[in-house]
Amino acid sequence: MASFGIIGSAGRMGQALATAIAQKGHDLAGGVDDGESPGPLATRCDALIDFSAPAALEANLKAARVAGIPILIGTTGLEDTHFALIDEAARALPVLQTGNTSLGVTLMAHLVKQAASRLGDDWDIEVLEMHHRAKVDAPSGTAKLLGEAAAEARGVTLSEAMDSGRHGHTGARKSGDIGFATLRGGTVAGEHSVIFAGDEERLTLSHSAENRMVFARGAVRGAEWLIGQAAGRYTMEDVLGLG
Repeated sequence: MASFGIIGSAGRMGQALATAIAQKGHDLAGGVDDGESPGPLATRCDALIDFSAPAALEANLKAARVAGIPILIGTTGLEDTHFALIDEAARALPVLQTGNTSLGVTLMAHLVKQAASRLGDDWDIEVLEMHHRAKVDAPSGTAKLLGEAAAEARGVTLSEAMDSGRHGHTGARKSGDIGFATLRGGTVAGEHSVIFAGDEERLTLSHSAENRMVFARGAVRGAEWLIGQAAGRYTMEDVLGLG
């Protein structure tokens, strides 16, 4: 049995995490939210699970580092400055950062990478995602994760290949682009598809999340795995042995 602390405990994901931790027979050391320091919580648990906000990331990483415990980061909407902070922290402690903690999405990203590496560059790649009306970032962290898997397989960066701003007279699709389409509405927990469109044939890889418990259970499994690992930066692929 392990003890976990939740950063962002009052949110919907935080509540799902508390349930998942109890279901696995672990101990919930407590949680913190906006304006609360994660430092005291970090001293009472074996690992931190962070589903808060990008603005809180630096303080959360510092708390984990001072306490000498691992941290799993599921917060989305991160930018280059946040990734630099994660890289720095990972030199001192185990850090797992991901845009999606679902085990199914993790396997899907692996399959996307395989497909993109084996199909020719003349196959167009499009990423389609839909989430609930309250989601504030777009494209979703999961959509970017899937796009990054495709880009890596093709030997480019997502920033080089990403096209998410189609509107008006855009002209023909640029070869090599990875397109993104974003839908928002209702209470959808998460729908993602990656479409490989070739000449006269099409392959679609899809994942549907029916509720947040799929992400919570995956996060707990990831945090379990992270305990005892050497300092470094890890992904959910490492948890499933796909890295």
